[in-house]
Amino acid sequence: MIIGVLKEIFPGEARCSLVPASCTRLIKKGCTVLVESGLGLSASIFDNDYTKAGASISSKSDILSTSDILLHVRKPSTEDIKQMKSGAIHISFLDPFNEKDLLASLAQQGVSAISMEMIPRTTNEKKMDALSSQANLAGYVAVIIASERIKKILPMMMTPSGTISPARVFIIGAGVAGLQAIATAKRLGARVDAFDTRPVVKEQVQSLGAKFVEIDLGETGQTKDGYAKALTPEQLTKQREGMAKVCAQSDIVITTAQIFGKKAPVIVTRDMVSGMKPGSVVVDMAIESGGNVEGAKLNEEVAINGVHVIGLGNLPSRASINASDMFSANLVNFIEHFWDKEKNTFVLNTEDDLIKGCLVTHQGKVLK
Repeated sequence: MIIGVLKEIFPGEARCSLVPASCTRLIKKGCTVLVESGLGLSASIFDNDYTKAGASISSKSDILSTSDILLHVRKPSTEDIKQMKSGAIHISFLDPFNEKDLLASLAQQGVSAISMEMIPRTTNEKKMDALSSQANLAGYVAVIIASERIKKILPMMMTPSGTISPARVFIIGAGVAGLQAIATAKRLGARVDAFDTRPVVKEQVQSLGAKFVEIDLGETGQTKDGYAKALTPEQLTKQREGMAKVCAQSDIVITTAQIFGKKAPVIVTRDMVSGMKPGSVVVDMAIESGGNVEGAKLNEEVAINGVHVIGLGNLPSRASINASDMFSANLVNFIEHFWDKEKNTFVLNTEDDLIKGCLVTHQGKVLK
């Protein structure tokens, strides 16, 4: 079985989908691994690191035309899809709900496409859950960016000149990214408040040393995959009112609220930002799906009434070494999960519930 890995073409993407350690795992199974030259440079991995692991450096056209399985971080280009062989399997983040034309192109080419966003978030599939692995890093990076932009230190400090109070950090959303942001801010010594529409995460927030902000929104909850359910307009209004006071007291606000496949809800209005102290920092981690903060702009840092609003996308890529390691492990864990030891090959079992959840094109059809 030939497994091909190409460089990412998305602007600013520094991650790669296969690292040498994972490459070795595949080669030990008898796979031939072809990688494009320069695949890992942005993650500080050189071509000779791959050849030492047993991979071969090959041209992009050869990889596309010969590979049985193609690995990417992000979606392939339409031009690349046209060069893939029929029956090939493509595995990457695909954003299937917003990429209908892309799925149609993959189906037309006869490519079976697996969307890593669609991996079920259950205990058995944790080792393949790329969304969580990347969100974990994003939560860490968001706090580091905010701490660098804020013009004060985060921990309390006793000095001969007096006591410096700890910075106040407000994390909105306590999913994987939010919990990591809480943990990171606490490690840096900040006083942390956190809010989530799911009361079930209160204990997790408190276990990390943060205060859980209580806002009565009526009936809320989470989906079967662990995501927060969308709020009604009335609930969103109540939420904003409850959060406005906390935002006004905070030095850093980090928003993480996203609903998979849908536009992110606006939960911090321009008025709420304007009510914050000048010099405060807001990081909108949902900016790539529309943004949680009114006035935030994708890949820009803007000032609103003296408040620094950061809308930088692709935060995991800023920790590209770790992000590549984790994503690569997620992909290889997925391949190994469906590896038939008797046939010594990857078997796309379309009757398996996991495959049913993440297979988006197969045998010329779009499945999602």
